Amino acid sequence: MKSAVETLNPTRVRLTVEVPFEELKDSLDAAYKKINQQVTVKGFRKGKIPARVIDQRFGRGAVLEEAVNDALPKFYTEAVNEADLNPLGQPEVDITELKDGELLAFTAEVDVRPEIEIPDYSGIEVEVDAIEVSDEDVEKSVEQLRGRFASTKDVERAAAEGDVVTIDLEAKVDGEVLPDGVASDVSYTIGSGELLEGIDEAVTGLEAGGEATFTSQLKGGSAEGKDAEVTVKVTKVSAKELPELDDEFAQMASEFDTLEDLKADSRKRLENMKQYDQATQAQERVLEKLLELVEVPIPEKLLEDEVNTRKHNLEHHQLGQMGLDLAKYLEFQGKTVEEFDAETKDQAIKGIKTQFVLDALVNKEKLGVNQEELTEHLMRRAQSSGMSPDQFAQAVVEGGQVPMLVGEVARGKALAVVVEAAKVVDTNGDVVDLSDDEDEVETAAETVEAAVDGDDEVKADEAK
Repeated sequence: MKSAVETLNPTRVRLTVEVPFEELKDSLDAAYKKINQQVTVKGFRKGKIPARVIDQRFGRGAVLEEAVNDALPKFYTEAVNEADLNPLGQPEVDITELKDGELLAFTAEVDVRPEIEIPDYSGIEVEVDAIEVSDEDVEKSVEQLRGRFASTKDVERAAAEGDVVTIDLEAKVDGEVLPDGVASDVSYTIGSGELLEGIDEAVTGLEAGGEATFTSQLKGGSAEGKDAEVTVKVTKVSAKELPELDDEFAQMASEFDTLEDLKADSRKRLENMKQYDQATQAQERVLEKLLELVEVPIPEKLLEDEVNTRKHNLEHHQLGQMGLDLAKYLEFQGKTVEEFDAETKDQAIKGIKTQFVLDALVNKEKLGVNQEELTEHLMRRAQSSGMSPDQFAQAVVEGGQVPMLVGEVARGKALAVVVEAAKVVDTNGDVVDLSDDEDEVETAAETVEAAVDGDDEVKADEAK
């Protein structure tokens, strides 16, 4: 076999391959054997039909076609390996010559990973938010904990914000009660924003037995998107009673004996959360700076496939689970189709560029992934997917996704290397030292995943 490579552009090549006919022998034998098992010829046992009879009855062309289809992947792979190419996606193959007994020649055009020169990244500087936990932050945290231990008491007065009301609802569209527009004994906290728009204003000031009517656009159900006339009747008003903030509360709500110890622990937890956010912010901004330093040509077909995949996942998985279509989602987001398409394309470009640059950095720095790192990453991915580690590991192995996980960890390590070399300062002008972050690689891997996947994940509370 002879092969040659022509570079069409920085991300696409054309392979020209010539195969002497004798190298097709194994594929020809396999073709005769396959046809033998599929056809019946009177006078011959199944599977024992001579090759000359198959040629006479079914045509030599059918045999050659079967043999070439079998042989092409093997010779294409050999040509790719000989040229030391890193192909992306499936090739476009064109058979240019097929002479029975003499020669098979074909071309294969395919996108390839571009050659990327990683520049000196030691001069990268970024600014991040300072870690500051105020007394107000601590008080708010303790109040949230206090709210989880609140009790309710029925009251005979008008409902006010923060009260829990028990209500009956009836929704009409065009004067007709909807089949799914009636609900009874619904518990609702005024001001929570968890039900229909306008309900807070409607029930505020009502006592038990009072009712009001308001108009609201329905966010789901049989009349989704339509304006409905909603009648709400309050059957009970309950006031929340919060426990006293004292040592007894601390002992009830935590493992601490005093309220001061509980507050100190709350402050520490808030600092740890802000420290994690600061590390993530540093990684995101360092990655942005790194990508700005590198010119990366993007394969057109790869970009097109990535954009289509993102759109498909959004429309048929994320939005579908919430009963939304793309038009309704864009309406909630206040975006046009053109704006959505442009954003999706930008996210896809960033994702592809992130992978290319960090993979090149992995090779440059000769970064490997050990079993412990892979296991830790697998555990975290399992946790975020809601599966047990064993279930997730089995799914990964069966799906052939182990190399994907290895790549995610390796890219995380590459980003961590760049972050360590960068100068990170906070908004107070103090240098931030991230070297003590035990989870640096794992948090970096998560940052990379977010960049690769894009910021298109839809949450129900954002869309509704």
